[in-house]
Amino acid sequence: MDVLTLSRLQFAFTIAFHYIYPPLSIGLGVILVIMEGLYLKTRLPLYRQMAKFWVKIFALTFAMGVATGIVMEFEFGTNWATYSRYVGDVFGSALAAEGIFAFFLESGFLAVLLFGWDKVGPAMHFVSTLLVALGAMFSAIWIVVANSWMQTPAGFHVVGEGMKARAEITDFWAMVFNPSSMNRLSHVVLGAWQAGAFLVLSVSAYYLLKKRHIEFAKSSMKIGLVVAAAASILQLVTGHQSARIAGQYQPAKLAAFEGHYAENAPADAHLFGWVDEKNERVIGLKIPGFASWLLSNDAQRPVKGLRRFAPADRPPVNATFQFFHIMVAIGIFQILLSWLGLWCWRRGTLFQARGLLWIFVFSVLGPQIANQAGWFAAEAGRQPWIVYGLLRTSEGLSKTVTANMVLSSLIMFTFIYLLLFALFIFLLDRKIRGGPEEEEIPTEEYRRHPYAIRP
Repeated sequence: MDVLTLSRLQFAFTIAFHYIYPPLSIGLGVILVIMEGLYLKTRLPLYRQMAKFWVKIFALTFAMGVATGIVMEFEFGTNWATYSRYVGDVFGSALAAEGIFAFFLESGFLAVLLFGWDKVGPAMHFVSTLLVALGAMFSAIWIVVANSWMQTPAGFHVVGEGMKARAEITDFWAMVFNPSSMNRLSHVVLGAWQAGAFLVLSVSAYYLLKKRHIEFAKSSMKIGLVVAAAASILQLVTGHQSARIAGQYQPAKLAAFEGHYAENAPADAHLFGWVDEKNERVIGLKIPGFASWLLSNDAQRPVKGLRRFAPADRPPVNATFQFFHIMVAIGIFQILLSWLGLWCWRRGTLFQARGLLWIFVFSVLGPQIANQAGWFAAEAGRQPWIVYGLLRTSEGLSKTVTANMVLSSLIMFTFIYLLLFALFIFLLDRKIRGGPEEEEIPTEEYRRHPYAIRP
């Protein structure tokens, strides 16, 4: 393989592995705020028990996210030096803002969150939990802003020519609020909330099936269900809006999402399929005109197809198509599953439905796969541009890095990341098997408490 393919493969691998952990941290941060807020209001020891347990899981995912995220910043300089020089003014300001608003906030209050249970008052500890959760959100904000600028550039001009050309910010806030940033941010954050919520649901369902920590598991599961149900339905709204923005600013990406080749014809929506790129057609089950209707409320409205673009300017169509449809399919499944759980909770049958509980145990994989597929669809759909319409991916490479250098570092990263993942699974399993710390609260007292979460 050539240096371009290897460099893209290496960055895809490192960022995909890293992206396992930040969504869990962001989602668990929100759930910790809810749990500790309930404890602050009710003083029920059960909620303190829940918060103390999930803080341990949060700390593990947070540490893994930090450790795996550092590598990518070095890759910008080693593998993508031309790109870094081109976008340094833009990307550097976003990363600096992340350091100021996210890492500073998280590092300042993380120790209080982890070790301050008996050293500060409940209100102060709740504030630290809230600020750490906000710090995790701020980190997502600036990373998504930087990536969204690559998708829909705004607030800049290009200075210099040839190899010395670079993007320079002219309007910082126009760069931050570029056409896709806020919608993509909400889509990413909601995906993170689902990742945290379904982890809580998975562990809680496991405890219920094993008949361990029953009251803890029931209460955790109810909170996870509320967050998952709300986030999943809102995710549908933001995803729909993201497709509309892509149609306006990245029409080739939108066409690739549905394998739409016709130059100017209504676009079909495919439930599933395979893109025959050679013959420019999709083999699969489709709803005629449905994509046009979703975009414009008119099933007959023409949509710009891939034949309007030169072959060199088209993304990898089948890969983009498959990633997009995997994301959508899992997203719909998560809506159905979370709302089915709420319905069973309302009927009082949730905790006795062993089949449904087993589905919840494995549902933790759903948000992870959907988040990964969504990012891959967004990034593959942007190709062949690293900055859409301005700088091609092939032009962003470092000039002195060879294929052998990239291959050797890729092998090394693969080995190290596999060890890290094995360590993560081992520690996560040990914490889950160990369970929450026991609090002295009789079950009947909890059930009679006016603030207890009831069936």
